[in-house]
Amino acid sequence: MDTQKIVIVDDDMDVITIIQTILKQEGFEVHYANDKASGIKLIRQIKPKMVILDVMMTTIYEGFELAKEIIDDKELKNTGILMQTSIDVLTTTKPDVQAMAREFRKSPGFKDLHVILVKDINTDKAGVDYLAEDGTSVWFPVDGFIRKPVEAKKVIPEIKRILELKK
Repeated sequence: MDTQKIVIVDDDMDVITIIQTILKQEGFEVHYANDKASGIKLIRQIKPKMVILDVMMTTIYEGFELAKEIIDDKELKNTGILMQTSIDVLTTTKPDVQAMAREFRKSPGFKDLHVILVKDINTDKAGVDYLAEDGTSVWFPVDGFIRKPVEAKKVIPEIKRILELKK
């Protein structure tokens, strides 16, 4: 079996080093970039099985913008996407996570949030709803979230789950 390629895009070299060490010990081929522009170039060149994206880099939504660009690219749309974040993930038992994000967006307790991360705990479907600079709500699905700081005992099972989905 070929070594599975993973690209990490993060502006924090310490985070990259930690994740890279964890993944190399598991036998993955790991590449990295520090921002969206170099990240998408590397991803298009390497064509990894999955990417691990930080949210805030040069701009506060750069990771989200990169994820959306990957999803919208017909050659990359089957790439697994794991978002690493310190933002709380809202959970639901409804499989339509986009509809649930829209419900959260209407709720007085959540409507002012600039970012809503939602995951269905039964199916593991997940997605991001964020307010763009013009105030419009942008939605896109992702394969999962991992909390920062990243722990090996949590990230490895999540990566293996996503890679299994992308077979």
